[in-house]
Amino acid sequence: MAKQSTGGLVFSTEQGRMCPECRNPVSDCTCRQAQRPEGDGVVRVSRETKGRKGKGVTLVTGIPMDDKDLKAYAKVLKAKCGTGGTVKDGVVEIQGDHRDLLVPLLEQKGWVVKRSGG
Repeated sequence: MAKQSTGGLVFSTEQGRMCPECRNPVSDCTCRQAQRPEGDGVVRVSRETKGRKGKGVTLVTGIPMDDKDLKAYAKVLKAKCGTGGTVKDGVVEIQGDHRDLLVPLLEQKGWVVKRSGG
């Protein structure tokens, strides 16, 4: 009886790390970019203290950029505010209450900006 081959590549280091969902190299992954839903075109700036032991952070949501550009733009915003921060799931978190400073900066980019929350 002849042995049947299932075929296909089992392992290769030629491309580096591969995305398990779209099977492209991680640097060219297409499924990660499509995960963030398209917003309503409004950039919202709010302040939040939940889960931060009373420390307030400014949240900027709805910026129409992909993850790589968003990280670079968040770095610019943090430098303008003179504080630290991070990007989590497409939301820019900047330490402290900087809503008054961020709204004009975001409007300069041509986006519709709204202050949300208190």
